Amino acid sequence: MIRIIPAIDIIDGKCVRLSQGDYDRKKVYSESVVEIAKQFEKAGIEHIHVVDLDGAKSKHIVNAKALKDIASETGLEIDFGGGIKTDEDINIAFQNGAKQVTIGSIAVQRRDLFLSWLKKYGADRIILGADMKDGFISVNGWKKGSSEALIPFLESYVKEGVKLVLCTDISKDGMLQGPTVQLYKDIMTQFPTLKLIASGGVSSMKDIEELDKAGIYAVVTGKAIYENKITLEEITHYIKTHKN
Repeated sequence: MIRIIPAIDIIDGKCVRLSQGDYDRKKVYSESVVEIAKQFEKAGIEHIHVVDLDGAKSKHIVNAKALKDIASETGLEIDFGGGIKTDEDINIAFQNGAKQVTIGSIAVQRRDLFLSWLKKYGADRIILGADMKDGFISVNGWKKGSSEALIPFLESYVKEGVKLVLCTDISKDGMLQGPTVQLYKDIMTQFPTLKLIASGGVSSMKDIEELDKAGIYAVVTGKAIYENKITLEEITHYIKTHKN
């Protein structure tokens, strides 16, 4: 069964969503990230993806308190990303309750640092963030492109022992137009042992079922839940009927 991972994106301590990573196209869904997290836990969800959008923009963790509050008031396993640029940042993330961290920009800009974290914390706790647009990796909260092509980028890190990859199609993110399923199938064809987490464009349970059939390990979804395109009741039912 594919793992369904709701996203909680944070700006100013609030739960928000952007469209295509554009900070000027922000919608606030809740003043309380903890209450949102509790709703997810009540629905039977076990994992969430928390993104510090302020941190991604500022290049250091900003919303550590929100992370700590979610971790202390729920039993959810948290994957945290956004603004992790230094040893101090990654320590802050883990000390405030993150079980895993997603590292994107540093993997492009400081390969040596990323690999040192991979070695120190292990491949089960470090998720390689591959935020992609038009086949190339984007960095710094999607505000800057790079010359790194997606497949060679993934290949170089899989060779180093990376097991978990969160791949986001930026052009689809927050648009509710369906995910780029073929992209994820292509990645799995090239890297069949990878635990691939798909993100961007999910608009319905049908999209999630399609990704599940494609053998994708997990899917991150945000706006579809907040806009009631996918209800928590549907997720609960899916978990109950598909759990081994």
